[in-house]
Amino acid sequence: MPHRTSRLPSASKISAALLAGITAFTGIADTASANPKVLVDVRTGRVIAHQEAFRKWYPASLTKLMTSYVTFRALKSGRINLETPVVMSRKAADQPASKMYLKPGAWMTLDSAMKILLVKSANDIAVAVAETVGGTTENFVEMMNAEAARLGMNSSRFINPHGLPGKGQFTTARDLAVLTMQLKREFPEYASYFSLEGVSTGSKEYPNYNMLIGRFDGADGMKTGFICASGFNQVSSATRNGRTVISVVLGSDSLAGRADESADLLQKGLTAPQGNGDLLSALAPYGPDRDQVVDISNDICNPKAAKVRSEGRDDAGRMIVHSPYISQMVNPPRYSLATINQPPQLSPEQRAEGHLANVPLPIPRPATF
Repeated sequence: MPHRTSRLPSASKISAALLAGITAFTGIADTASANPKVLVDVRTGRVIAHQEAFRKWYPASLTKLMTSYVTFRALKSGRINLETPVVMSRKAADQPASKMYLKPGAWMTLDSAMKILLVKSANDIAVAVAETVGGTTENFVEMMNAEAARLGMNSSRFINPHGLPGKGQFTTARDLAVLTMQLKREFPEYASYFSLEGVSTGSKEYPNYNMLIGRFDGADGMKTGFICASGFNQVSSATRNGRTVISVVLGSDSLAGRADESADLLQKGLTAPQGNGDLLSALAPYGPDRDQVVDISNDICNPKAAKVRSEGRDDAGRMIVHSPYISQMVNPPRYSLATINQPPQLSPEQRAEGHLANVPLPIPRPATF
């Protein structure tokens, strides 16, 4: 079973609320312990628990859930397929980390790109996928915002496909729950991308950042994200006995913290009576300062917080988790292969002329379907 140790108060307070059967977390004022959360039953669409669900937050790499949704819509339309080449442009290769550090001209199938996007959370791959699906990143971002509006994600806006912070990039726990529920309902054929234990390029292996995969009974997705301004975010999904629930946790204090909170929420959802709670679509907006995007950089990226996180590991360097519902992974992670084709060597003349590589280039896609 996981180790026990003390850490910041958010997980213990939330766990106590969950064990008491509370369906809406209230009366907690500080940012660290009042981070946004939502728990939803996918079949009924009913909200089992929620807290600060309408506070605007930086999505970080949870943005890639919308990147995936737009890509799946393009696949469904037949405009692209899983064998469509995704080519690394210079713009994609120049994206900040986390990234694959591929050279311009490297390419892979869309299938391989999606595996890397959702396991490694690579920002260069996100831009390459966006260019493949949308023709340009700008077109793809328009598609992201069009889909958000269509789905009723009324407090979300995207400025890029990867989630690096910038003015105008924000979402809410409620909106992310809407998106995740739609992903689960509309595209079950692509669910396996979110539940991979890891991905291998043949030369290097990347385990999934989602600590629940292979460690929480029934865990089957979805995505994690981190930037200083957002803290540690996680959208999770689990299925048992035919029942699927999703949880959204924003602004946790550590990798282990978001896993603890997510596991406790999922366990509550999977064991709670069915049919109770408001419909997610009917959940009324609440809370103060809903127009301001919360920035918790000062709480997350400071020496004291970093020290607390470093002390949250055992002697083997493993994250110390607190939730009784997270177990040690019994077997080594299973890595799904994602093949990357490196660009051919170019002559000095070709490099001077700006050639990328002799690979098929993606066909530009319209901004909307």
